[in-house]
Amino acid sequence: MVSKDIMRTLTRRAALFNVVLDDVSITQLSFGREYTTAVEAKQVAQQDAERAKYVVERAEQEKRQYIVRAQGEAQSAILIGQAIQNNPAYIALKKVEAARDIATTIANSSNKVYLNANSLLLNVKDIDPNKKN
Repeated sequence: MVSKDIMRTLTRRAALFNVVLDDVSITQLSFGREYTTAVEAKQVAQQDAERAKYVVERAEQEKRQYIVRAQGEAQSAILIGQAIQNNPAYIALKKVEAARDIATTIANSSNKVYLNANSLLLNVKDIDPNKKN
């Protein structure tokens, strides 16, 4: 578009001096300082808008993640509550699992450990699954 306008203008001006132009080639084109500054400002504004859009999308995704996690934890709490109500042995099972985890940790430790077994829930033989705590 710009080259056609320049070609027309130069052809008209050259015709006044009996010069015929066959072709015009633009080899260097520069814009004014204001135009260049405006283009750069527009690009920066677009990048800022994209960055803000990304931040908002990431925040929305984190929000959805927290909601799903909270719903899962709530459902887990409900199921655990039902398991405790329906089967008192569930608590005994959890005590045994906790005792096993503690014993494994202590057994794998390179330190010597002397602890009271009652405080570590290692007294699993005393657990009565029918007794409610």
